[in-house]
Amino acid sequence: MPFANASIKQGLQAIGIALALAFGGSGHASAGDYRLQTLSEGLAHPWSVTQLPGGDFLVTERGGRLLRIPADGGSGTPLAGLPATYVAGQGGYFDVRLHPDFAHNQLVYLSFAQGSPADNGTAVIRGRLSDGRLEQVETVLEVADRKDTPQHYAARLLFLPDNSLLVATGDGFDYREQAQNPDSELGKVLRVTDDGSVPGDNPTLSRKRPRVWSMGHRNAQGLALDADTGTIYLHEHGPRGGDELNRLQAGNNYGWPAITYGVDYSGAYVSPYTQLPGMEQPLHYWVPSIAPSGMAWYGGARFPEWRGDLFIGALVDKEVRRLEMKDGRVVAEMPLFAELGERIRDVYAAPDGYLYLLTDSENGALVRVRPASETP
Repeated sequence: MPFANASIKQGLQAIGIALALAFGGSGHASAGDYRLQTLSEGLAHPWSVTQLPGGDFLVTERGGRLLRIPADGGSGTPLAGLPATYVAGQGGYFDVRLHPDFAHNQLVYLSFAQGSPADNGTAVIRGRLSDGRLEQVETVLEVADRKDTPQHYAARLLFLPDNSLLVATGDGFDYREQAQNPDSELGKVLRVTDDGSVPGDNPTLSRKRPRVWSMGHRNAQGLALDADTGTIYLHEHGPRGGDELNRLQAGNNYGWPAITYGVDYSGAYVSPYTQLPGMEQPLHYWVPSIAPSGMAWYGGARFPEWRGDLFIGALVDKEVRRLEMKDGRVVAEMPLFAELGERIRDVYAAPDGYLYLLTDSENGALVRVRPASETP
C-alpha cells in the first residue's frame, strides 16, 4: 500500500478510536457500576494470575517467584521447586496456567526466560502442586532458536478445548526477520500437547519446526479463548504504533515485519506495506500505541453486560480497554479502571465470575473487580 494511503488509514483509525472512547457503546460501564477491592499488595512486578479451584490464587513475579495468595487476600507464600530464570530486560517469570484437568492431576504450567545473556529464550515447565511446592517438575517446551537479547519473549500460554497448549514466542527484537522464517520458532505461536510433544494435526508451515502453528508475530502479550464460539484472540505489541488484535487461526501468517501499521522507534518505516497477499489483517489495531498487556475474554455472570467482551491492559494510559464484541468484530472501545493510576500488567477472568487485575510496579497489587451492587 502506498505511504499516503497508509497514513490516511492510520488517521481514520485514530479518529474512530477517539470517538469510541469519547462516547462508548451501548454497554458502557462507569465507575458506578463496579468497585475495586485490593486483595494483596507488595507484589514485585507481578506478571500473571490464575485461580485455583478452592479460590486461592497463583501469581508470578517477574523476578522469579510463584506465589500462592489466599482466596480472601493477604500476603502470598512463595512456592518451592521452581526453576531459576534469566532476569534482565524483559526477562523473568511470565505466564502461569492450570491444566484443564487440574482437579485430578494438579498440574501447573509456567513460562519463563531461560538461559544467559548470550544464549536465552522462552521455556515452559510443568509440575504438580503439593504442600507449598511444585513436584515432578519437567520441561514441556524450550524455544529451539535462541537469542542474545533480553527482549520480546512473548510467553503467553493458552489451553485449547482438546487440551493442547498454545505458546506465544517473541521475535527477540533484533531478530525480527525470523518471524517470517517458518523454520525458526521466533515470532510464532507454537502448539504442543500437554506433555510437550507435537500434535499430529499441526499445520505444515515448517517440516523443520513442526510445533509452529502460526507465524509473523512480534511480541504477543495476550491470548484468550472465546468459550462461546471457540474463537482464539491474540494481541501483540507493535513497534511505535501498530499494536494489533488478531483472530488467531492455524497456519496463518500475521505479517510482521513485512506488514505493519507501526513505524520503528526512530520514526523510520519498518515496512512500506500494511497489506500483502497471504498475510492476515488485524481485527483491530492502535495508532498510537497503547502497549497492550494481559487480555481476558469475559464469560461470567456477575457482569452480564460484559459477557462476550475482551478486556486488554493498556500500559501507556494506565487503564484497561474493554472491547465490545459483536459477531466477532470490535464495535466499541472503552477505558476502565484508570482510577487505579497504575500500569495494568494482567487482566484475568476467573472461574468465580470476577475480573482480576495485576498492577505492575515494585509494590504491585492483586485487585478484584466486583459489581457495585454486590454485598461485601
